[in-house]
Amino acid sequence: MPYNYIVKNITLILLLSFSVVVFSCSSDDSSENERGRGGYTPTVEVIETVIGSLPLEERLTGVVRARNQSDVFPEISSPIREILVSSGEQVTEGQPLIKLRDNEARERLIQAEAGLRISDAQVRQAEANVQRLEARLNRIETLSVRNLESELEVEQLRAEVESARAGLELAEAQRSQAASVVEERKNELNNTVIKSPIDGFVGARAVEVGQLVTPNTRLFEVGDTRRMSIRISLTERMLSYIAPGQTVNISSNAFGGEVIQTELTRISPFLNPVTNSTEAEIELDNPDGLLRAGMFVTVDVLYGESDQAVLIPNNSLFTNPNDGRRGVYVASRSGLSEIDLGEETRSSIIGPTGVDFVPVTIVAQGREVSGITGIEAGDLVVTIGQNLLASGREEARVRVITWDRILELQQLQSRDLLDMIREKLAEQNGNTPDA
Repeated sequence: MPYNYIVKNITLILLLSFSVVVFSCSSDDSSENERGRGGYTPTVEVIETVIGSLPLEERLTGVVRARNQSDVFPEISSPIREILVSSGEQVTEGQPLIKLRDNEARERLIQAEAGLRISDAQVRQAEANVQRLEARLNRIETLSVRNLESELEVEQLRAEVESARAGLELAEAQRSQAASVVEERKNELNNTVIKSPIDGFVGARAVEVGQLVTPNTRLFEVGDTRRMSIRISLTERMLSYIAPGQTVNISSNAFGGEVIQTELTRISPFLNPVTNSTEAEIELDNPDGLLRAGMFVTVDVLYGESDQAVLIPNNSLFTNPNDGRRGVYVASRSGLSEIDLGEETRSSIIGPTGVDFVPVTIVAQGREVSGITGIEAGDLVVTIGQNLLASGREEARVRVITWDRILELQQLQSRDLLDMIREKLAEQNGNTPDA
């Protein structure tokens, strides 16, 4: 069973229980008289329905990440000699974060540089040998033209020159190899100082001084928390009506009732072949630091508006236990015609008046309000106390409440409602509510 459905029903039960407690005192005297006559008229809360349209939205859960958020790993294996920053510190790209022990790396660099010097000397020696043999070959070839040197000796000397040139190429290749080793050793030495890859903030320090780290050891997590990204998962069905640029509202219990409004930045064009879903991303500035990397947030994607319909609070909807029909209880205005239903009467209990269960069709549903057909705008719909009418009672006393009040009640958490019930019970008993 979906979590939202369970929470909604628990909240409705608590609201109904709360209504019984709240109105029990105000109706005690009259109820006793009616019980004496063999009847009981319950007290319920009602609201005047209005006409309007609902924003169409898709509620999703998103994961927050910092811009360029990544883990920092060492390139080499070595013990940590010094840690230069702590979690939460701001760093710049290239700033040293950790120094590893570098003695071995320095020794290897010295050896590599010595090998490079040897290779340089071998190249110079090979070059000198080639120059000497080439000079001798030129001289003998000149004498050969005058028939002063034999052709055999010229050919032998040419072979020696080719061999010397090959030796030079070998020496030069060895020098290049030695130079590469030097660069590798320099990189190893540079890697003993681990630097920040980006401008941002340091988080999740996972090592201590003296610890031996390897390329698989996670050292830090870094990211630029001044700009965040929120990743949400979209199903294939959602892609037919959700697109980049649509308005999104971001909320979380972590930052109270504040809602951050921005736009959907991008949607990946590739679907996961197993889940048939894809990833969408929202990028936004985070100047106040409300968003933190790793937190889960609620993301409402607004993708349009419903057609005009009669609007009711969601907790007005009631499933008739007798026949399973979905509908609302509507209080008749005929029994209240002599009373002005203005703001000044909204805290008063009036009636009794007739109530009827009316099946309705839901045409659009938001988190707190639904658009329906089956009743008219201006009808008095029962919002709290439907369970008192489900046994077939045809009359009730009513208290008209405002939309602001019912929406506020719908937003209360279960814990808040329990506290309110305890306080009311304590007032009745003349005691202080338990903490």
